[in-house]
Amino acid sequence: MLQRWQSGDTEALDALLPNIYEELKRLAKAQLRRDRGASIQPTELVAEAYLKLVDVARIDFAGRAHFYSVAARTMRRILVERYRRRVALKRDSGPDTLSVQLDPGSGSDIELERLDHALIDLERLDPRQADIVTLRFFGGLEGAEIAAALGISERTVKREWAMAKLWLYRELAH
Repeated sequence: MLQRWQSGDTEALDALLPNIYEELKRLAKAQLRRDRGASIQPTELVAEAYLKLVDVARIDFAGRAHFYSVAARTMRRILVERYRRRVALKRDSGPDTLSVQLDPGSGSDIELERLDHALIDLERLDPRQADIVTLRFFGGLEGAEIAAALGISERTVKREWAMAKLWLYRELAH
């Protein structure tokens, strides 16, 4: 359906919209559960991400997995941009941080902007690990879903997630 939509088939878009919306909302809810103090609602995050994703002229989706990978990255960018705007607006009234947890319930809070910078560095070192972190953390996908999205085994996802998480913890500890 994505390919038909990108070829200009408006009926494919009409059929695709309800599925895309529900999946994006699920991804947004999963992400926002991790964000303590987030100032955005899932519906608003979906709306912003959707507006960026429907620009067919700029994005050529290779399939469902690619679409949701791009969606997760788009949500990450939106959240980081909102965080930076909030910090800029509140600069005079003291520091403002948005803490997130890499593992829910771990008790280890990470400033969203620091996580974003660390992910940019990880993308340079190991793009697949960065994709796994983005899909899991910002996309709310589980191991099997990530494996399907990236075309790798679930075992590889678990191994790469463990290595990426260790690298991120070390990087963020500095």
